[in-house]
Amino acid sequence: MIPSENETWLIDTGDAIIQKKAAQGRDALTACERLIHCVWVADYSMRNAGDLIAASDLYPPFRQEAAQLAGELGLARTKAAFCSPAEELERMYFDAFNDVCAELQNCLTA
Repeated sequence: MIPSENETWLIDTGDAIIQKKAAQGRDALTACERLIHCVWVADYSMRNAGDLIAASDLYPPFRQEAAQLAGELGLARTKAAFCSPAEELERMYFDAFNDVCAELQNCLTA
């Protein structure tokens, strides 16, 4: 399958954030960058395993942190997705993906 524009954007942006985190530490990341990292973790797990188990292994607080940061940043769709129970997030992840990416892209450019 050919990745969508948003998939490519999240992979590329997530990679840049991971590199920044490795070079400068977590404290160097903005709230929006930390949120994108959480979404990247979820996306990696969903696309590679079809569930969020790998995400929980990779970065255990990804859901709680994503919900908190999305709330602080006023990103309603992202907050709603990550406030959902894990099973619900797994079911709706791909349907919500483009809306979440749109909010993240706006957050990053704000």
